[in-house]
Amino acid sequence: MSKILLVEDDVRIASFVKRGLEAEGYVVDLSDSGDDALARARSTPYSLIVLDRMLPGLDGLEVCRLLRREQHEGRILMLTVKGALQDKVEGLRSGADDYLTKPFAFDELLARMEALLRRTDRPHTAGALKVANLVLDPRTKRVARGDREIALTVKEFNLLVYLMEHAGTVVSRARLLSNIWGHDADSGTKLVDVYIRYLRLKIDQEGEQPLIKNVRGFGYVLDGSEDGQQLADT
Repeated sequence: MSKILLVEDDVRIASFVKRGLEAEGYVVDLSDSGDDALARARSTPYSLIVLDRMLPGLDGLEVCRLLRREQHEGRILMLTVKGALQDKVEGLRSGADDYLTKPFAFDELLARMEALLRRTDRPHTAGALKVANLVLDPRTKRVARGDREIALTVKEFNLLVYLMEHAGTVVSRARLLSNIWGHDADSGTKLVDVYIRYLRLKIDQEGEQPLIKNVRGFGYVLDGSEDGQQLADT
């Protein structure tokens, strides 16, 4: 059974969500500050952290950044009253896997948690992935193109893993959004375009064969073959 860390300083919300999750069979630990949440996450292998953004002490963004910097691999679902696009982008770029605004329906929270936990259970590729001269090792988190080492954020790394696992196959923005961020297709696929652009700047540098290609009207493909260039609108 999945163990959840619920980080929420509003006693009413925390009590309601904790009771609901326990009724669904989850084991739930409760934390009401960023500092306490960070200490708990460092000492306990939680499957998922439900993390309020505005907290006493360290805020949710900083907790998220620190955990990802320390290679914490559990899923993080951020809760917040801040619902503007820029707020969501900040939350996701800090390392959150999904972002839910308050007020929220418990059923939606539960559905998003279930989706994140299913992705956690998905078997990861055991060996290194290679497309042309781009190599990614899921175990060491090392990415290199030829002799050039490439530093990626957690989200960029996860996006590249998915593209390399499906190399040669065109994947839609909605599919990438769902598998990497846990969002429904109508949540705004521009986020995918933003992260693809980040990846391209690091993966496809000047003078190198473009590997990440846009197939107009369909999505993206990571393809190291010369033939793949004919489909792409880069």
